[in-house]
Amino acid sequence: MEQQKLPNVTIAIVLSILSYLCCCFGGFPAAIIAGIAFFLVYKDENKYKENPELYSNYSQLKTAKILSIIGMVLGIIWFSISVYQINKIGGWDAYMEQVQEMTEQWEE
Repeated sequence: MEQQKLPNVTIAIVLSILSYLCCCFGGFPAAIIAGIAFFLVYKDENKYKENPELYSNYSQLKTAKILSIIGMVLGIIWFSISVYQINKIGGWDAYMEQVQEMTEQWEE
């Protein structure tokens, strides 16, 4: 019997790598994207466990799982750091005032 490839492995790897790039946006989008990738990996992992001799790219599945876990952890850490820094400044209002001041300085 010819072996098939697990269907969601490639998209999970792409989403995991995309989650690294999204860490720049406060971390929350990165955690969401990596969570979606992890969900896809989980579905394929269950499919593989049902019939392992049918699929050929399990090593790629493990890679996608590791990448998605790292992406989630980085996203959560970055989001936590962002929240901490905003609270350290004095809350959301103080943060927005600081952004407004910086914007006015750049306009001059």
